Amino acid sequence: MIMAMRVDYNIIITSAIIVAAASIISSTTAATTVPGLINIVNLGAIADGKTDSTLPFQSAWASACSSSKPVTIYVPSGRFFIRSAYFQGERCSNKAINFRIDGTLLAPTDYGKSSSDVWIKFEKATGVSISGGTLDGRGANLWACKASSSSCPTGANTLGFFNSRDIMINGLCSINSQKFHIVMDGCQNVNLQGITISAPGNSPNTDGIHIEFSTGVTVLNSRIATGDDCVSIGPGSSNLWIQSITCGPGHGVSIGSLGWTAKEAGVQNVTLKTATFRSTENGVRIKTWARESNGFVKGVVFEDLTMVQVQNPVIIDQNYCPGEDDCPHQLSGVTISDVLYEDIRGTSATDVGVKLDCSKEHPCSGIKMEDVNLSYDNRPAQVSCTNALGTTGGGGGAAAVIHHTTSSSCLM
Repeated sequence: MIMAMRVDYNIIITSAIIVAAASIISSTTAATTVPGLINIVNLGAIADGKTDSTLPFQSAWASACSSSKPVTIYVPSGRFFIRSAYFQGERCSNKAINFRIDGTLLAPTDYGKSSSDVWIKFEKATGVSISGGTLDGRGANLWACKASSSSCPTGANTLGFFNSRDIMINGLCSINSQKFHIVMDGCQNVNLQGITISAPGNSPNTDGIHIEFSTGVTVLNSRIATGDDCVSIGPGSSNLWIQSITCGPGHGVSIGSLGWTAKEAGVQNVTLKTATFRSTENGVRIKTWARESNGFVKGVVFEDLTMVQVQNPVIIDQNYCPGEDDCPHQLSGVTISDVLYEDIRGTSATDVGVKLDCSKEHPCSGIKMEDVNLSYDNRPAQVSCTNALGTTGGGGGAAAVIHHTTSSSCLM
């Protein structure tokens, strides 16, 4: 069986960036001029939470891009309002720009006037790092609109990197995003560490970290509590390593949804290791639409996971259709193969701890379960299995129950 490569895709950061980050001085003296340091306050930013500081941020970026040496853009303590920020890297000659944030950046609350689907956007950037700070998407008003009306705008993702590479984000906190908190789209060599994401469990469509069309992305030592997927993995993603995270509230870690279009890039070589899920809707999930598609999922490892009162600890759903509106009612063309579930334990909030609902047209293959031990109400959780082929091992839980499923199309 070909399984996901267990390789830690950490960013190799140049010593110049590290030196630049370490040279940050405290906020009490940050107003002085230091070589390689751009303080946004010196460019006109005001930490009153009201004055639009977008222009100082854009000016800082332009200045940093024109430098031939590593530059740190420093945001001191305080609350800085930014209407929208766009950092274009295509013409930026500097490949070592660090944002060191000690303060909080505030999004606009008049969400209906936004002209961008991403509040803070980087495009075609190389060698950018972000250290510390809080991004406050102030999404409560938009969530309330969505709860009471169907004519609300989509909202903006908080932070997005597009077609970028060699990105490092460390110690960042994102709260109350209008939509997704952090997006990596078309990126290479990305390292996210010590990320904290927070939004209410009922905040709609607020995925914590969304990855698509990207390769070599690492997520480490992060805490995610939000209203949708803690981590969502879209088409075209490969070589992902996610380790030491906590999720809850939220919808778990999801590969998908996939298969919305007939021609779609697949997902491969994904590892999630050492994670805890608390009172989430799902634990680990693969979801695809029931329609024709050439998409695929292969080489996935889910290992060393703890479930605490999770509704669907382990789930493959190839008939995904949220809300049950306008469902395709076809057979999913997405092929799912070589998925390892190993050392998964804890409690299910429902009697079915493992649900494998695979496509009749393309049954899941190479599904391997080792030491999957889930309980419900002080007894082993059940397994629901349709169109899945694979093996089980270890004792108890799924391994003990899976042979007693009623489906004749599951061979394990």
